Amino acid sequence: MTDYQDLLQTIKSLQHSRLSYIELLQEEVKRSQDRPSEKIKADEDSDDSSRPATSAHHVSAPNNLFTVPYSIPQTLAVSPSLGGQPVSPELAVSLRSILFGNTFHIFNYEWKKSFFKFREPFSDASYALETERGGASAIQMVVQAHIIKSLLFNQPGNSACTMQSLLEVGEKEQRRALAAALADILWTAGEEQTATVSLVTSERCFTPHLDYKLDSFTERLQLFTFKKKEDVRSFICEHIQCFKEEGSHGIILFLYSLVFSRTIDRIRADFDCTTTHLLHLSLGNFVCRQALLNLLLTGRASPHVFNGTSLNDEKDQPLAHPLHGVLTRSHVGYLFWNREQVKHAQLPLVGSMLKTPRLPIWVCNINGTYSVLFSPNRSLLSDWKMEHLFQLYFYNGQPTQLNTTVLTIDTHSHHWEAENKDIQGDLEKKFPSVEMTIRTKWEGAVIDWNGTVPFF
Repeated sequence: MTDYQDLLQTIKSLQHSRLSYIELLQEEVKRSQDRPSEKIKADEDSDDSSRPATSAHHVSAPNNLFTVPYSIPQTLAVSPSLGGQPVSPELAVSLRSILFGNTFHIFNYEWKKSFFKFREPFSDASYALETERGGASAIQMVVQAHIIKSLLFNQPGNSACTMQSLLEVGEKEQRRALAAALADILWTAGEEQTATVSLVTSERCFTPHLDYKLDSFTERLQLFTFKKKEDVRSFICEHIQCFKEEGSHGIILFLYSLVFSRTIDRIRADFDCTTTHLLHLSLGNFVCRQALLNLLLTGRASPHVFNGTSLNDEKDQPLAHPLHGVLTRSHVGYLFWNREQVKHAQLPLVGSMLKTPRLPIWVCNINGTYSVLFSPNRSLLSDWKMEHLFQLYFYNGQPTQLNTTVLTIDTHSHHWEAENKDIQGDLEKKFPSVEMTIRTKWEGAVIDWNGTVPFF
């Protein structure tokens, strides 16, 4: 009892602005006063004796006062009786390893606060997710591309694919489109046979090992596996708040679902000698490796963007181990541009499997930030005459972009090449990176921003 009061006084003196912490501690002190001292002692002894042990059975989670800012609200936790499979300690360790390469790293605040947040319904960007710069934005933008796919190309009957379809999206349509996008990605990762959805329950499923760092929600996972795509979509739709509400850890839960849908063994088989895990640390934050991007886009965690499997190096010498590229054409494509890599002649060439997808939607990785390019014209990639003069729509997910940018692409006049043939080495300095990214697909294209200030 005295310990609680001393701790309360310390926090009051050091952190006057942290009222939520103080109120929580006051509530805990009040509850503790009503508890018999024998019961408290018994609980402490029981908790101490259980720490070294490992169990796959449910273990009631203790009150973790200092993880409150990162905890999932009780309203977003499902009941353990819902029928899922509790995560085992062995699976949790394997999950941590395939993501980070060890069991000591955990997601930071930037990841934990990320979820799938839509713009206002029926607004000029009602189809769009709002993102922040950070490691989770890559996942959000791939899901954004699939939301566009669902709203434009998966409509019932012979509905016309127009941009108007994206401007008349209500809250119900947003939920359905997000559920369809998540289900699409998971079903593809499960080789169109199964998919697994991970949700958090109100109780911890196991007591961690000493060499496993507790994060207060991975240990509470329940896994729900389905053998029909429609069942996956319906289940996600029913629990969509677990992915799109603030505090839900929605991006992490979807990432967990993706890993379990693909299975850890298959992900390891997808890798080659260049890659051992899906995330890497960059400037203090975890960012997605290419293997994770490819897993999201194609359902296979191949580490490279070229087509097929490479058996030889750049000098055509045999490699000690083959390198794994992209094997199939996906519905959503991928374009890449990076000024620094261009400067050092290290820009990887994206193969046609990603550059020419089944539908005219691309996730763009431009100088390490993510965006989407798309066209409502399904025939754009199947009729070469359509590619002479056409429009693309650009969205980068940032709060400052209130409307979708319309770009007019001219690939037929070739006057861009004539005007710039003498400054080829400085093109990346003169032209916006968005334009240079588009030209990796349509070389020499003239791009009109239609009065919009270009994004550099």
